[in-house]
Amino acid sequence: MLDPREAIDRINRAYGRHAGHRALHAHGSYYTGTFTGSPDARRLCRAAAFSGDPVPVLVRWSNAGGDPRRPDKAPDIRGMAVKIQGPDGDLDLVAQTQPRFPVRTPDDFISLVQASQHRLTFPLWLLRHPSALPALREAVRSRAAGSPFSYAELSYFPIHAYGWLDSAGDRTWVRYQLVPLAARSDRPEGVFGGPHRLSDEMAARLAAGPVGYDVLVKKARPGDDPHDPMSVWGDVNAITAGRLEITAPADDPERDGGVVVFDPTRVTDGIELSDDPILRYRPTAYSESVARRTAT
Repeated sequence: MLDPREAIDRINRAYGRHAGHRALHAHGSYYTGTFTGSPDARRLCRAAAFSGDPVPVLVRWSNAGGDPRRPDKAPDIRGMAVKIQGPDGDLDLVAQTQPRFPVRTPDDFISLVQASQHRLTFPLWLLRHPSALPALREAVRSRAAGSPFSYAELSYFPIHAYGWLDSAGDRTWVRYQLVPLAARSDRPEGVFGGPHRLSDEMAARLAAGPVGYDVLVKKARPGDDPHDPMSVWGDVNAITAGRLEITAPADDPERDGGVVVFDPTRVTDGIELSDDPILRYRPTAYSESVARRTAT
């Protein structure tokens, strides 16, 4: 398995090293809101976050790249990280606009990050990793790496599966999807064209009212593999697990030396991790990234 220090070194070589910033998703902004679980979710999962009572959330929208100076108009995968702050602890969802993940190991992911920054090396990477082509074609079809009008109008896909346990301890493997409720008619007036146009647009949008998302959950069918981030699940076996409502921009909690980590292995009672190798690897890479961005 790739050493986390080498992983962050290689990401820094691709994007440059930027003091005080994440290795990936370096440019982003924070927001607050609430999550309210649905009755369907409560029947499948005993986690307190799905009780039906509104619980606070911290959200970070971001661009995927590791250069915080890259303007928002540049094409990129976009990210939406959600920290559901339930009464029994935090539950973190880490999602991206790419519907399908193109690799299944940390080593292949790091090599993809490096190759994607160079037009000459990326075709060679594809020749060595042909299994990535269906996911990359789907990303092109869905415009996952485009230049959107707003973070609020995009669907986001947490790539990892989780085991939901009900009150009797029975497990259901699930995957999440964050489905936007925003419509073109909700767009705020004004022109947003600067380097931070997505956060500027979001501030104007929230001044007029909340931004909503349905949290969709796909349940595994026989043959669906919860331990493989590349596995493809159908849409027919799905429920709405709750509603996210983002209400206001938040001050950057890391501005004065604080640390916020959205860690998809952070779960509470009633939710189990899969054996997805990328999921299991992420905390070690995050720890290395945090150590570097907080170093004096």
